[in-house]
Amino acid sequence: MLAHNVIFINKILTMKTKIILTILLLAFVSYSSAQESSLFLKGGLNIANVSTTSDGRVNNANALASFQVGFLADLPVAKYVSIQPSLLFTGKGAKVQSGQPGDDNYYRATANPYYIELPVNLIFKVPLGAPNTNLFFGAGPYIAMGVAGKNKIEGNVGGVAFNGGENIKWSNDDPTTFNEQEGSGLGVLRRFDYGLNGTAGFQLDKILIGINYGYGLAKLQSDDNSSDDKNENRVFSVSIGFKL
Repeated sequence: MLAHNVIFINKILTMKTKIILTILLLAFVSYSSAQESSLFLKGGLNIANVSTTSDGRVNNANALASFQVGFLADLPVAKYVSIQPSLLFTGKGAKVQSGQPGDDNYYRATANPYYIELPVNLIFKVPLGAPNTNLFFGAGPYIAMGVAGKNKIEGNVGGVAFNGGENIKWSNDDPTTFNEQEGSGLGVLRRFDYGLNGTAGFQLDKILIGINYGYGLAKLQSDDNSSDDKNENRVFSVSIGFKL
């Protein structure tokens, strides 16, 4: 089973994707090797959605549960200030649903893309008295690259059930060509995402408990002629991290 998963992941990663992932990994390792830094293994729940209006609003009914897992480095730059880069495998997306399972007429469609994401947040800490215990908050940018995911549909029409799914199609975009979107097309997602983060939480010695909100700024559809030109990622997450 493990070998099958490795082969599957290898197939979905193009050579260009592998090179970019290697660069991100090396950058993260160099960050986390800084003096007095701490490294945490973290994971948690994502509540993902996609904006539907030009001012960035979302339909809460379209929220989709997913997950994140990865590493976070805490790099002190002053007594109560740190830079915290993370390297995450994270799920995003949204759903559209009409009716409920078991209804004669029911429909549910989900898009659940997965990204390798690199957020870098500037963190301010408020000591709470005990050693290595503090309240923290901060913000910063993120960049992400789509690597996998599925579109699924299921439903019931007049008592006849149906379901299906397919792998998400990604554009073969080159991030160095700012005015071009290689491999674009209707129904093809833009491979590279970017946006802003806001985060807050508690550090309890060797444990981090935090919340984060990712506000995507990149249009998700790769086709510039798509009518769905207001769609951008929105992700609220709750996570816990353990110091390594």
